[in-house]
Amino acid sequence: PALYIADGHHRSAAGSRVAKTKPDVENAQYFLTVAYADDEMRILDYNRVIKDLNDHSAADLLAKIGERFDVTRTDGEAKPSKPTQFGMYLDGAWYQLDLHSEHVPQDDPVGRLDVSLLHANLIEPLLGIADPRTDERIDFVGGIRGLGELEKRVNSGEMAVGFALFATSMADLMAVADVGEVMPPKSTWFEPKLADGLLSHVLD
Repeated sequence: PALYIADGHHRSAAGSRVAKTKPDVENAQYFLTVAYADDEMRILDYNRVIKDLNDHSAADLLAKIGERFDVTRTDGEAKPSKPTQFGMYLDGAWYQLDLHSEHVPQDDPVGRLDVSLLHANLIEPLLGIADPRTDERIDFVGGIRGLGELEKRVNSGEMAVGFALFATSMADLMAVADVGEVMPPKSTWFEPKLADGLLSHVLD
């Protein structure tokens, strides 16, 4: 009964604005799309790396995280296996973080997304990053690169801490759209990526 934009929201919005400025140009009323059934889409995790600990020591940060999460040090990569579970790479070690259930707003389709939960309960209050769209202290790593990329960027000294997230589900993405809300930035990584730049659509 509906089509959902899974990727390319800004391109779709730009196409809509172009159409409004050229109401008499037939070709301006169209833009290229590829449609998939919802059970044929694959969403990967979209992970985070942050440049500093916001004046916290590693031990102090772990203690503060423990106020809202169950923190467990793991022998290897802490890849999340379910929603509200996160992996953290800090000071050469991996930790599994399980958010306490009372911090999960079940009736809020945006607020209950893992990207929202990590931001609201850790990244903003502890690491001081209010707007991930504009803050240069945070960067994003597509899940296709694996958790080894988080280790690499932290071990190099470029970043201080990395966070691995459980992939957003198609059901969650559609639930957000159904209530007219917008997904948080960098919350979905789709594979395979389509080749782009192959077609040009001339309007004038």
